[in-house]
Amino acid sequence: MANYVIKDGVGIIPEGTKTIEDSAFKSCEELKSIVIPNSVKKIEFASFSGCTALTSIVIPDSVTEISAFAFKGCTGLTSIAMGNAVEKIDYHAFSECAGLTDIVIPDSVKDVGHDAFSKCSALTSVAIGNSVTEIGMRAFENCKALTSISIGNSLAKCGKDAFRGCTSLTKIVVSEGNKVFDSRNNCNAIIETATNKMIVGCKNTIIVNSVKEIATEAFKECDGLTHIDIPDSVTRIGDRAFRGCTGLTSIVIPDSVTEIGKCAYSGCTGLTSICVSDGNKKYDSRDNCNAIIETDTNILIAGFKSTVIPDSVTVIGDHAFAECADLTTLDIPNSVTKIDKSAFANCVRLSSIIIPDSVTEIQEDAFWDCKGLTSIVIPNSVTELGDNVFKGCTGLTNVDIPNSVTKLLDGTFSECSGLISIVIPESATEMGVATFASCEGLKSVVIQGKLQKIDYNAFVDCIALETVTLPAGIGKIDKKAFSGCTALKTINVPAKKADYYKKRLPESLHSLIVELA
Repeated sequence: MANYVIKDGVGIIPEGTKTIEDSAFKSCEELKSIVIPNSVKKIEFASFSGCTALTSIVIPDSVTEISAFAFKGCTGLTSIAMGNAVEKIDYHAFSECAGLTDIVIPDSVKDVGHDAFSKCSALTSVAIGNSVTEIGMRAFENCKALTSISIGNSLAKCGKDAFRGCTSLTKIVVSEGNKVFDSRNNCNAIIETATNKMIVGCKNTIIVNSVKEIATEAFKECDGLTHIDIPDSVTRIGDRAFRGCTGLTSIVIPDSVTEIGKCAYSGCTGLTSICVSDGNKKYDSRDNCNAIIETDTNILIAGFKSTVIPDSVTVIGDHAFAECADLTTLDIPNSVTKIDKSAFANCVRLSSIIIPDSVTEIQEDAFWDCKGLTSIVIPNSVTELGDNVFKGCTGLTNVDIPNSVTKLLDGTFSECSGLISIVIPESATEMGVATFASCEGLKSVVIQGKLQKIDYNAFVDCIALETVTLPAGIGKIDKKAFSGCTALKTINVPAKKADYYKKRLPESLHSLIVELA
């Protein structure tokens, strides 16, 4: 920390200093205040990062740039007086300043970097100056106390998740002089003027009749949102538009909507009612099913805890019930032939589900992290289990894999710590990487099928695995297939096959090979 002195908690920077160096005062817990002379033009990378006792800062008019991480984690900082020459606030410059309550970004600033004020949990208001042209992604993410935002004339780009997790936000005002964005009719939102796309909303937003599109993640994790009216002007609801709006209780999709993106309502755990208007030609909620169904394809694209799947549905769509935390059980009718990827991912309370014989495909991540699931019956109609289908189903204690299954792909049952034993049927010819990785309760594995290969990390870290039984002709066993199986005692092989498997298993396992009569 050459040239800098801390005396009685005060940081002294010599007159004539032009740049405060990288990490100059980083993590100096004794630093309580700082005097920055008018000669300083730039505050460099992490200069004051982690100075938790620093309570206030005056940035003189000479400073033009505040570099990345400059004040990150200054949790005691409650006020900033920012000079009128600052042009750039770089990424993470003030992130995690948990004591900061308000900020005025002067008109000199042109660029607010990504995560610049993220996790400033006490920040209640932000005034963004008239020269700011870009707000970086996550710039104000998880500023949970933030209630109001005012945006100046020049903003032309608002990054992804710029205001994500700002759950207290009630007021959004865009200056009338802004040519790219507006908040017309006091709607408390940011609308892209040329396209009529609403890109940021809050719990007090009113979607006005001129809005055509609700953008990707526009209301994401707005858990204070309890009700929203979607007008007939809206034609598209973007991906994850309302994801994680846990306070939202009902939805009505108007006639005008022709496209609903993926995960548009995932994680809306408070939803009890969903209705598609009878005049909508693309979607329906037939038979009062409390779901959104794509009419022409009979794909159910969004369901909830109160959904009843009609017997006309053929596919449970991509992420259809994902993050539906209160879903405990569901009847799948015989009309369903496919369970698409992540259809029930993270349904943590789902305890039982019967998959009918009509289902032929279970796609990747379909039941990922369904921790409450204790047993599953896979019908004989299924031939392939996709990547990570049951990954993280820690409550799963028993699985019968039918003799129809030919492929178990990467991570199919990984992290299923409750599984005690598994039989891989004769039909199986392919098993992917890490298929049973970290199944910490697994004690016994019987492989009946003539697999082409037991792949890399297939049973890695199955720390309770004691017995493995192999068939006659597995082509190849990766040397890491049983890595970390510290309890392994016996590898059973058919009579006269010990030498065959010694050529395929690592030498450290040769002593465990036992030929069966």
